[in-house]
Amino acid sequence: MRYIALRIGQAALVLFVAFTIASLLLAILPGDGVMARYANPELGLSTAEIDGIREASGANAPWYVQYWLSLTGFLRGDFGYSVSSGAAVSDLIGAALPSTLALAATAFVAAALVAVVIAVAATYGRVGWLRRAFDSVPSIFISVPVFWFGIILAQVFSFQLGWVSVVDPGPVESLVLPAATLVLPISAPIAQVLIRSIDEVRAQPFVRVSQAKGARPGWLLTHSVARNAALPALTIAGLVFGELVGGAVVTETVFGRAGIGQLTAQAVSTRDNPVLLAVVVLATLGYVVVNLLVDLLYPVIDVRLRKGRARPIPASRRIGDVDSAPRHAHREVVS
Repeated sequence: MRYIALRIGQAALVLFVAFTIASLLLAILPGDGVMARYANPELGLSTAEIDGIREASGANAPWYVQYWLSLTGFLRGDFGYSVSSGAAVSDLIGAALPSTLALAATAFVAAALVAVVIAVAATYGRVGWLRRAFDSVPSIFISVPVFWFGIILAQVFSFQLGWVSVVDPGPVESLVLPAATLVLPISAPIAQVLIRSIDEVRAQPFVRVSQAKGARPGWLLTHSVARNAALPALTIAGLVFGELVGGAVVTETVFGRAGIGQLTAQAVSTRDNPVLLAVVVLATLGYVVVNLLVDLLYPVIDVRLRKGRARPIPASRRIGDVDSAPRHAHREVVS
């Protein structure tokens, strides 16, 4: 319980720091959403009228007053109102969030499956050149720009082959190409760590002893290798999940999909600071929650941690020691 309380406290601190930095950066940027919306000469508003709008919205208040009002509002669950539309930010987030969550969950599950297939093929393939080919796949995946890959998928599978529609698609059909676009940047680091971890586990003495006793490769993979190799891969999976929000901004814009990504793009173009601040906090919240769950899952896989003989290593520290994590995990799980 003490460990859980400590991790929750760290998550709250990360949220506070992210909120503060985002608020300060948005405050020092030139211009604001009120001027971007109402300073258009076509609206015919006078300078006095624009100043009145700025006064009513609090845009004329000093930055520290705006910061305090935003902070207390967030603590109450009040994210304010959109400058460009006048709607409550919580309503905008609530309408866009389900679409992005569906896309993120679909892409993450698909990326995990792809990473496992690549790692197994790269380490257990019977043909040498095929193993080397799969071993190079993660490097290729991670070097492909997300927006370019999304455009290629839409051009080939929608406009050329007509297999998937990107114009008024159904609920399931609308997930296919955007999720496939996000699979590349998510699966690549997971596959890289899995490949290295599986190679290191297979070189351990306990695996060689099992092989000498006649254990089949498939049995070793499912009962010994996979469990040990999953420890560092689980950490990486939690960390790259945070990239889904950044990837969703590009992907949802490319495919015209309504969600947090498209809402963010619109807020950037209109300088809608309340919406941008809420999106930053939401993205940070998702990131810390996922990594907290990863930390809590570690004792489930690691026998030594489950027996209480050591404390789980936070994800922020484990990621900096990926090379030593598999070997460390092998001793712990086997013991």
